[in-house]
Amino acid sequence: MTTQPGNAMNSTRLADQVAYDPNNLLDALIEKLNLKNDAALSRALEVAPPVISKIRHRRLPVGASLLIRMHEVSDLSIKDLRTLMGDRREKFRISDKQFKPKEGGIEHHE
Repeated sequence: MTTQPGNAMNSTRLADQVAYDPNNLLDALIEKLNLKNDAALSRALEVAPPVISKIRHRRLPVGASLLIRMHEVSDLSIKDLRTLMGDRREKFRISDKQFKPKEGGIEHHE
């Protein structure tokens, strides 16, 4: 299997980016909050322990709600948290599909 040069650089998937490292983010939070381990971090963030494990093993991305919770408990800015995990994108692109009403929704009758 051959890969073309530049493919990794053109990838927009966070998990494909070489710099993406959720472990750095999790470890920094554990240190900042003076916690002992991932289980203590999961309690501080009020998420189930498997969530932290899945993030560490890159099977689950750090979602917006978790990023906000990390901000709330650590007082680190969202930008700082994103930098810790290696996400250095300046802007986020949101799909227009997220704003379209779902098919079969409430119908308005006149």
